[in-house]
Amino acid sequence: MVIISYKAIREFAQLHPDAENAMEEWFDKTRRADWSSITDVRNTFGYADYVGNERVVFNIRGNTYRLVAAISYNHRTVYIKFIGTHQEYDTIDVTTVAYYS
Repeated sequence: MVIISYKAIREFAQLHPDAENAMEEWFDKTRRADWSSITDVRNTFGYADYVGNERVVFNIRGNTYRLVAAISYNHRTVYIKFIGTHQEYDTIDVTTVAYYS
């Protein structure tokens, strides 16, 4: 899969160094994946939740952090929409949040 954008992961890891390894693992697994449905995503990440509007929520580092991505299966592209703490995640609308660039 193509991931838009690695910059979001780098910036988040700078702010939260304890998440760096988990974020890199998510990136590597996602980059190597060839998903065509949420079932495929769950085969890679069993804890992934579909939340509507093409969005999937991933638990990062034992659910300490959350990553929200929009997935275009037809284009093999994953768009990072949000990365944050569990507390920050609780304040957003996952179906409309858009990551800053």
